[in-house]
Amino acid sequence: NQSKMALVGKTSLIAFVPMMIFSLGLAYAFCYYGNISYKIGLANAIPFAIISSAIAIPSVQNLSLANREFITYESSLSDIFGVVLFNFVTMNEIIDGGAFVDFSIELVITLTITFVSTIGLALLLSKINHHVKFLPIILIILLIYNISKVYHLPALIFILLFGIFMGNLDEIKHLKFIKLLKPEILDKEVHKFKELNTEIAFLVRTLFFLLFGYLIQTAELLNTDTLVWSVSITTSIFGIRYVFLKIFNYKISPLLFISPRGLITILLFMSIPASQTTALVNNSMILQVIIMSALVMMLGLMLNKKLKPLETPELK
Repeated sequence: NQSKMALVGKTSLIAFVPMMIFSLGLAYAFCYYGNISYKIGLANAIPFAIISSAIAIPSVQNLSLANREFITYESSLSDIFGVVLFNFVTMNEIIDGGAFVDFSIELVITLTITFVSTIGLALLLSKINHHVKFLPIILIILLIYNISKVYHLPALIFILLFGIFMGNLDEIKHLKFIKLLKPEILDKEVHKFKELNTEIAFLVRTLFFLLFGYLIQTAELLNTDTLVWSVSITTSIFGIRYVFLKIFNYKISPLLFISPRGLITILLFMSIPASQTTALVNNSMILQVIIMSALVMMLGLMLNKKLKPLETPELK
């Protein structure tokens, strides 16, 4: 609804603009010191610029409602903007006007698929009476996502809009075509669907970080050759974040510290085509930045004074 427009606008800018500034700057540094093309530098810089919502959102559960909302919007949008930008850079051999035209067409196709799929999935959710209904719907969502990926469509936009639609039925149930979906029944099913998704997300996240911790090599983590790069990258992340929180008049603590890198960073580095990798960016640098950003967040949250339930001083 309209009361959220200011928040969505600010978090969108804070998620997108610092990410672009950081990515472009780090890409130049990689290009200069690594003797690689700017495009390859950009492909390797973008994963460092994206906030990991898988770490950020669960970490702020004890903060005020306003701060939790800010982090949820910002980190989710950072994930989506970052992945779309990463795919755009890595999948186009030449970035020119034609690439932007193709991307615009892909975006329109994605929005069309999202509208049709969302209505279809919502109809299934409200109509299926069998005791097994959520898992088939989740599998259909994964199928649509993977088909979109095969055709190089920005599939995360489908996931975002589907979630927004299902989570905000109360705001649009007055529309005629929504009434056909029986929003009263659908709303109850959505709550069950959300609980199941929360459980699955927790399982996937836990297994990933368990595996991540198991595979960390001490030699890579303590590699002094990449330490200057890692410290510089981490400092730049929080330096740029500080500037934009000030520009948008947000209270610095604790929002400044909640900018971790993690799951999405690793997944994107694993997705970089072999032809676009560089020896300058290695496992040590990635691990060090992830650990440093997580430690900064941990210390920031620990040192942050507990707020009273009614306090929401995110704005000065």
